Amino acid sequence: MSILRDITIGNARLLLGDCRLIAPMLPRPAAVISDPPYGMKWDGKITAGSGGHSPGFRSANYGTRIVGDDEPFDPSPWISAAGSVVLFGANHFGARLPVGTTLVWIKRLEGAFGSFLSDAEVAWMKGGRGVYCWRDLSLMAETRERAHPTQKPVPLMRWCIEQAKVPPGGTILDPYMGSGTTGVAAVQMRHPFVGIEIEPRYFDTACSRIEAAQRQGDMFRDAVA
Repeated sequence: MSILRDITIGNARLLLGDCRLIAPMLPRPAAVISDPPYGMKWDGKITAGSGGHSPGFRSANYGTRIVGDDEPFDPSPWISAAGSVVLFGANHFGARLPVGTTLVWIKRLEGAFGSFLSDAEVAWMKGGRGVYCWRDLSLMAETRERAHPTQKPVPLMRWCIEQAKVPPGGTILDPYMGSGTTGVAAVQMRHPFVGIEIEPRYFDTACSRIEAAQRQGDMFRDAVA
């Protein structure tokens, strides 16, 4: 059976299992917005100049590899999966991507560029040809609170949803859900969300974070009402 767990939390459906087997069974979403494994073959160790996250951060807090990171990532199934698509890590993909928009997350303080930590991360967005930047410097401040080695800030994923012009009420699919940041952003913006994650540890974290986001949304709407 492809789906190991199937949990609905408000307008979010969270699925534990392999997205390559599960996604073809799902209705077509309005958008795919995800931070997939980059194919960097991370083994729990990281060296200066690799461009990844802080070695103390990744190795001290995450003793297991990222599932799927030991093989080249193929973006092609997701490019045609929805009208709007945003995929982080585009500079690492071995496969050639169609012409599209480049989204850049600037995550370093001005004047502090050039160390082992990448100055920015790049996402490919379906359609267009422009380059757009979002500055969010919360990475280092939030490092010790992160539940996943490549966890993105929620405001960044909200910005990605806005850039993708997901229509009101449009369902967002994250086939590599991780700790659920895209889902939190989707819930905050009142989009139905479907997330798929293969690692039970991160799946449980995503469930908790998205449930908390749903509660906060309900409390806010109740207060306004």
